[in-house]
Amino acid sequence: MKRDLQKVRNIGISAHIDSGKTTLTERILFYTQRIHAIHEVRGKDGVGATMDSMELEKERGITIQSAATYCSWKDHDINIIDTPGHVDFTIEVERALRVLDGAVLILCSVGGVQSQSITVNRQMTRYKVPRIAFINKCDRTGANPGRVTLQLRDKLGLNAVMIQLPIGLESDLEGVVDLVTMKAVYFDGDQGEKIREAEIPENLRAEAEAKREELLDAVSMFSDELMEAILEEKTPSEELIRAAIRRGTLSLEFTPVMIGSAYKNKGVQKLLDAVNDYLPSPTEVENTALDLDKGEEEIRVSNNPADPLIALAFKLEDGRYGQLTYVRTYQGEINKGDTIVNSRTGKKVKVGRLVRMHADQMEEIEGAGSGDIIALFGIDCASGDTFCSENINVSMSSMHVPAPVISLAIKPVDNKAQVNMSKALNRFSKEDPTFKTFVDHETNETIISGMGELHLDVYIERMKREYKAEVEVGAPRVAYRETITQRADFNYSHKKQTGGSGQFGRVAGFLEPMEEEGQYEFVDAIVGGAIPREFISSCDKGFQKSLEKGRLIGAPITGVRVTINDGSSHAVDSSDIAFQLAAIGGFKEGYMKAGPVIMEPIMKVAVEGPSEFQGGVMGSINQRRGVIVGTFEEGNYTVVEAEVPLSEMFGYSTVLRSLTQGKAEFTMEFATYKQVPKSVAEELIKAYEQEKKK
Repeated sequence: MKRDLQKVRNIGISAHIDSGKTTLTERILFYTQRIHAIHEVRGKDGVGATMDSMELEKERGITIQSAATYCSWKDHDINIIDTPGHVDFTIEVERALRVLDGAVLILCSVGGVQSQSITVNRQMTRYKVPRIAFINKCDRTGANPGRVTLQLRDKLGLNAVMIQLPIGLESDLEGVVDLVTMKAVYFDGDQGEKIREAEIPENLRAEAEAKREELLDAVSMFSDELMEAILEEKTPSEELIRAAIRRGTLSLEFTPVMIGSAYKNKGVQKLLDAVNDYLPSPTEVENTALDLDKGEEEIRVSNNPADPLIALAFKLEDGRYGQLTYVRTYQGEINKGDTIVNSRTGKKVKVGRLVRMHADQMEEIEGAGSGDIIALFGIDCASGDTFCSENINVSMSSMHVPAPVISLAIKPVDNKAQVNMSKALNRFSKEDPTFKTFVDHETNETIISGMGELHLDVYIERMKREYKAEVEVGAPRVAYRETITQRADFNYSHKKQTGGSGQFGRVAGFLEPMEEEGQYEFVDAIVGGAIPREFISSCDKGFQKSLEKGRLIGAPITGVRVTINDGSSHAVDSSDIAFQLAAIGGFKEGYMKAGPVIMEPIMKVAVEGPSEFQGGVMGSINQRRGVIVGTFEEGNYTVVEAEVPLSEMFGYSTVLRSLTQGKAEFTMEFATYKQVPKSVAEELIKAYEQEKKK
């Protein structure tokens, strides 16, 4: 059976925490008859939402891992990925958007554009993903979709225009007015499954006509025919309006805004219609790959099932039957028994089992075409690897992986836990590129790093549950950096005379801070062969080694430019190792003269809560060396935005809860590195000295 790629949609559902992503996905699965009963997120019935298949997700009522499923709506095949809203699991959103063609951005009609909505929107823009905005929870007290639409324009810079109006709001929400068809739409039946169209209520007619004018004005920019029809004062056809909305959405210059309440089963089917009508099929999205045989030259991916296979492994999971690899196919076909090549390792693999995922359940399939999201079993690869046919050698560009900002030391309680812990860490670091683990050679502790306290918390909990690995957790550690503030010269000779040939190398030059953000730069200003050419790279290696550990608190050093302009060598005694050691000695000599300072990660923090607690919240941020960047009020809610050092944010959630009777929440993400105040630097250096003595 030949699939029509025009009728395939790969969409993601993303938003701020608690905007109703998983609830909406549950309704979509119900209306497309993939499931036959609706379960709620914090499952009172002990079942929990279909897409939250992990025990921890059901307990906490949050999505931790993005889950994939598929369904059909009006002869279109839709692959859906439900992504987490919490900033700690940002990589899950990042990798979902990397492989999706379109997205639904959900907003809470009370909370509006919240801090995480901004992050998600930025990620969508990075991957050029067209989006539909869905304003959910219109049944809640304080719902105001008009205000949220304005925020989409002001805060996210989107050309957002409502294509629906609510009929009633809060507890009176009855349905929506469709501004394209100019009909009122009601969702009858116990679970909103019966759609009834009627005339627009009299009290809304004037507003609907004004809003429709606004809509036509905005979308006529994308269609000359529509513009003509409006100028000639003809009534434009629905097809014409839909085509214009689609063109605007695909060009990322227009965002249609829809309205509803997933929890109250209103507006979901119309959203599905909009996914079919306005979001792109795989053939309408331009994807590029790098041709590894032609020096990484960019080539366009064709989406043609007849071309050689190109597929990207975007997510790994360790399932009951070994590693499960989620794959998005970009061109060609993949069938059981095919041999495919991992372009990173060059290894050939045979496709054993192919499955289509529905949360944690699978359905065996024989093959899949381009534009599909499927999963493979028992294939060893890393997240972000490209698979292709044997006759081509290409790689898809990988996704943006943010650097971890927080670390914890963990210690197994006994030998059995030690074995299980290393199994767990191996799996987690393979699955999640933002989760890093290493052993600190000085303290012999196992250190895990991630995106935030919740992120590491979830992994420690998973270690205990899934691997029976009991671990003790040490104090959180912050990823400090060291850098220099002024220029300093060095001139160092490394001499070592033992029996036989000795070691000799002299390196001279200077260190200086880099003006723009950067890790390290090496400048070779040697003239007249003072250091032979073959030893220049040895000097570079030595300097790079010196950057691993600063002399103040042993943190990595960044932002240093090293210039060498003189030196000397010996015909017999000079060697690669001699010049590496000379460079290390020279760096040490110059470093303490270059005014070294300690830098700490500064987080962008947004605290949202009722206005009555604003004073307390601001006080708590000031106590933590925070700088308040701005505050804005939305109804009776206040959002305080600040920049706070990460080291001061540990345990803040508990403090915030007790300050605000549990009514406020905060999100944070990494902003920049800044120098620590003198008093803090002294404490850090003192603590480091004591640790060294131990």
